[in-house]
Amino acid sequence: MLIHGSCHCGNITFDLVWPEHTETIGARACTCTFCRKHGAVWTANASASLSVHVEDSRLLSDYAFGTETADFRVCARCGVVACCTSLIEGKLYAVVNVNTFDDFDSSRLVRGEVSFDGEEEATRLARRAANWIGDVRMTEL
Repeated sequence: MLIHGSCHCGNITFDLVWPEHTETIGARACTCTFCRKHGAVWTANASASLSVHVEDSRLLSDYAFGTETADFRVCARCGVVACCTSLIEGKLYAVVNVNTFDDFDSSRLVRGEVSFDGEEEATRLARRAANWIGDVRMTEL
């Protein structure tokens, strides 16, 4: 299944190729202050692929906090965080904010909350490498 998404102004767009055999998509709201304040709800599937295009890279802001092992990709024009990436052993992994999906039936989302408080860095990176989207391409102009 092909899912298109974007930030509000369209500076950040993406195509997410989700495994066809999946009827629902898990969507988890992280309880950290950044995700709560931005209203971000994340999804990933290790079998998915993601292609992100940034029209004007001068308007892309990367924000990292805490362990600084992930970069939240925020549009500096409209303020929307479309995805989050993590570079692990030279490979880029990502999660996508389901609130940025375009023309998607949100009833297919299975929503829940998750907390990563107290998770050690090595455990966090191993979890991401196992569960996040591992086929990620970023194009910035």
